[in-house]
Amino acid sequence: MARKTKTDAQVTRSSILDAAELLFQARGVSRTTLHDIASAAGVTRGAVYWHFKDKSDLFNAMMDRVILPMEQAAEGLVVDNGHPVLPALRALLLGVFAHVTEDDHVRRVLEIALHKTENVDELSAVRARRLQMRLGFRARLQRTLRRGQAQGEVDAELPAVQLAISLHALLDGLIQDWLFDTESFDLQVVGAQAVDVHLAGMAPPRPVTQAKASPRTDSRRGAGSSGRSPPRR
Repeated sequence: MARKTKTDAQVTRSSILDAAELLFQARGVSRTTLHDIASAAGVTRGAVYWHFKDKSDLFNAMMDRVILPMEQAAEGLVVDNGHPVLPALRALLLGVFAHVTEDDHVRRVLEIALHKTENVDELSAVRARRLQMRLGFRARLQRTLRRGQAQGEVDAELPAVQLAISLHALLDGLIQDWLFDTESFDLQVVGAQAVDVHLAGMAPPRPVTQAKASPRTDSRRGAGSSGRSPPRR
């Protein structure tokens, strides 16, 4: 029998991950076995174990396949290139909404991670990986917002850590809500509107300018007064 090439191995690995996505989405993670995944992928259990040491390892590989590109995009935020911070944050968040709505793999994996994964000992490594991703993304937001504060784009009176938490919660909440019912609203449209409002609230407050008093509203004069003394009788 001919020896499998690196390309053949990659094809097998991808087919296993594809099968796992569909089964995890349909049955949940805990109720899906590696034998189920092997059968759906048309490979042996040995082939599954050759690529992944256990179900948690397989799950994390499935997550990495779709999340890593977004993590790499977020990593670009922290590079101090002198560009405005708030437009870069907006582009990143709107890009995430586009990935979720337009890429079937991304949507399935996020639905599995958010709604089809149980917090049990068997999947402790899965929870640890998810926590690592969340904290890493939030840390990138925080560093970026701190740079925005140094550049005068972001209100320096607000702690960068709190701004990062609120922005991440906005992103996470909108995606979770949309995944519950994808027909309830347009994630990209509503997401863009929510992000714009949120980012606008992070900008430094504008200085208040005092308007010059108009002669007609001068408190020293009566309403309708022309400024002349009343005629003597």
